[in-house]
Amino acid sequence: MQRFEQIKPQLLTDEPLTEDRKLLLGAYFTMEYSLESAALFNPSMIWHPDQTNVPPGFKRFILSLRATERGHVSSISFRMGYIDEAGKIVLRKPSRYVTSPAMVPNHLFNRSMFERKLYELRLENSIQEKMMAGLGDEFSLLELEAQIKRVSAQYRYNAEYETIASGLLALAKSNYEVHFDDDQSLDERCIFPNSPNETNGIEDARFVQFTDENGQITYYATYTAYNGRVTFPQLLETKDFTHFSVSTLNGAEVSNKGMALFPRKVNGKYAMISRQDGENIYLMYSEDLYFWQTKDILLKPTYHWEYVQLGNCGSPIETEAGWLVLSHGVGPMRKYAIGAFLLDLNDPSKVIGRTAEPILSPDENERKAMCQT
Repeated sequence: MQRFEQIKPQLLTDEPLTEDRKLLLGAYFTMEYSLESAALFNPSMIWHPDQTNVPPGFKRFILSLRATERGHVSSISFRMGYIDEAGKIVLRKPSRYVTSPAMVPNHLFNRSMFERKLYELRLENSIQEKMMAGLGDEFSLLELEAQIKRVSAQYRYNAEYETIASGLLALAKSNYEVHFDDDQSLDERCIFPNSPNETNGIEDARFVQFTDENGQITYYATYTAYNGRVTFPQLLETKDFTHFSVSTLNGAEVSNKGMALFPRKVNGKYAMISRQDGENIYLMYSEDLYFWQTKDILLKPTYHWEYVQLGNCGSPIETEAGWLVLSHGVGPMRKYAIGAFLLDLNDPSKVIGRTAEPILSPDENERKAMCQT
């Protein structure tokens, strides 16, 4: 019925419809498909924000997964479970149903932040200034579209105008908010691609529980948006897994895949593990969560099982001994294996140690099965 209400303005008749007819139309336009039919992989795990009614010694968690359907477009789906006092992991059986979130209407953009992102994208010029001139310190997508339309008469058939206008709208549509119903089970929630950057999928979300200086907790996930040609690192954030904000990441060093945020600031700055060149692991710092300008190499492929490339398996984990990072290495014949390395707590650029041999690698049966599929 919700889907029917969305398509109702497009109906060619004003005649009242029966409830069965409404259900038929709503069902047709859901265009249902099995979002996990091709693959379900690349998990990340965080502690559930709600630990009420959990037995002593148990802890509840949320698992995010990359769900890929037959057309190979990826979304983010969720599971729930707990770890018991003996360390056993138990996943709750998921619901048979899933629902996409509603877009939050009238999402407001911060003008100074928006203009800074335009500068990073090299979209600032006199045309852009006219398009932004009539907007306030905060503005909505509808207000931006109206302002672009007002300016359009001055630049009819101007190719540069079209480039700037499409760039502004693409940036605005790539920064958005979505919301699920509070009474909806977490495993029935799925974040589908929404923006121009995500037309071919949302890939490899790495969730982390981030604690700021005031003790406030926010759950962030760096992920890869893919439009079929180019990948875009982006940021997902939520406090309750009901309301999510999506933001573009900008800066000279925002590129490639594999960005993973530290769970707190390090020496007053945000810190990130990354892999801009598709081969080495880098360490990045920034005073602004949404802009990353510099990187320093942290680890290079060294051992036989990581000869082709290195990558991280998620955000660093804080321990008394240091920052523990699970890594993956790609060796000859594209064989993937998992290792680990340890970074100094106060200075993560110092590598305390790393595994010379993988701690987990596929056996011959797994490699054979992988080749067959």
